[in-house]
Formats: sequence, C-alpha cells, structure tokens
Amino acid sequence: MKLTRIDLNSWLLEIAGLRVLIDPWLIDPLVFYGQPWLFSATHLKPPAYNPTTLPNIDLILISQGLDDHCHKPTLEQLDRQIPVVGSPTAAKIVQGLGYTDVRSLIPGQTNIFGKLRITAVTGAPIQGQVENGYFLKDVESGETVYYEPHWFQSEKVTAQFQGRLDVAIAPIIGQVFPLLGQVIMGSTEAMHLIQTLHPRVFVPTSLGEIEARGILPMLIRSIGSVEEFSDRLAASGSKTQLLLPAAGETLAIEPIKL
Repeated sequence: MKLTRIDLNSWLLEIAGLRVLIDPWLIDPLVFYGQPWLFSATHLKPPAYNPTTLPNIDLILISQGLDDHCHKPTLEQLDRQIPVVGSPTAAKIVQGLGYTDVRSLIPGQTNIFGKLRITAVTGAPIQGQVENGYFLKDVESGETVYYEPHWFQSEKVTAQFQGRLDVAIAPIIGQVFPLLGQVIMGSTEAMHLIQTLHPRVFVPTSLGEIEARGILPMLIRSIGSVEEFSDRLAASGSKTQLLLPAAGETLAIEPIKL
C-alpha cells in the first residue's frame, strides 16, 4: 500500500491494485461557496500533482460536498470517465459536472470496486447533512484504511467496522468555527480514535501548506498542535505509529506480518 500526501485533504492512495484520488484540490484557488471575501486559499507551493501530471486514476473518492473536499475547478479538469464514489452531496455535484459513473453512498452502504471494498461510515454533520468517512479494504490482502477528514463518530463507526485497521487518516488539530463550535476533531478525539480502532499507522490530514484569506480564516480558532498530539501518543503507550509526510511525500505502508 502507498499513500501520497498532496495537501490539506487531498491524498493519492494505492491499494488493491488501484490508484484512488481522495478529495482532490489540485488547482488554485479554493473558494468557499463562490465567495472569496469569505474564504479563499492557495497553495504555498505547487502541489505534487495537477490535473495534467496525475498518473492514471482508477477511482475518485469524495467525502463531502464542501469546496475543500469536492473542488469543482479541479474536477472540471479531470477525466469525466473516472468512476466516482461520494457522499450524496458530493455525488450530486459530480453528476452535474458530467461524470458518467457516480456512486452515491450513505453511511452503512458498501460498494465493491475490483478487489477494493468501500464502506461509507458516519462522518460529520455539515449543514444538516451527515457526510461520509470511509473504510477501504483490499479484500484479498485484508489491508484496511479509515479516512475521516472532520469528526470521528466513535459509536457509529465502531459498529460499522470489525477487524484490523492498518492506516487511519484523520485530523489532529481541532478547528472551532464561529456559531458552529468545534467542527474538526483535535488531539483528544484523535487519541480516542486510536484507542478505539487501534490502527497500526496514524497519518494526520487537514494540515495544509496554504495561504488563506477572507473573513472566515480570521475567525477560526485552532486547538492543539502536531507536537502536542505526538507527545500524547507517546505517553499513552499505544503501539500506533505516527507518520507525518510532507506535502508531495509518498509513504510505503508495509503489509502486516502474520
């Protein structure tokens, strides 16, 4: 299994003989709701891939319909023949862009793609819609990845998962939004995830080497740091390994030795 960090919520996962592009944001800018005065972001350096330099992609996986997960300018420049699996809000957007193979999943539903089993699990409630996290499992090797870019819904996710977990991809620095409260999990919730699912490897997401402008970035309050989480994990005695890839770096996750 290989995992390449692109930036922010964007990843390239190689599993079950497939290349899976997750929540792609590959071109600038990233604008929320088409309102740059509210939030606009650009990469501090060019991302590892852009729509023309990507390797062949077998599947696009989208967790939410928000712009930082379902980035329409990026998706408009990708091949509309690439299959897409997404939450209902994301699926609706992608269908509107002309993609021909769009599979909408709600929590608890599963889709089989080659040797890859994709199970949607309960993610964050966003604007009245429960969005998705995912378990991805190579049904041949048993390798399993959990991806959740906002919030670990522990009881519901635990009920939807049994077996080993090789890699968890989730936030470790919390974000508190005005009026909405904390919408992205921090170190406390990440430690609870580790103590509940016991992943072999934990890789933080939602860490962006970006420049953000507008009103919203000035109002968001961050909770915690990478160093704080690393210290908490070390003090816990957990066997989970924390990996911190730089933007553009590829991790090779060795299969478990039975």
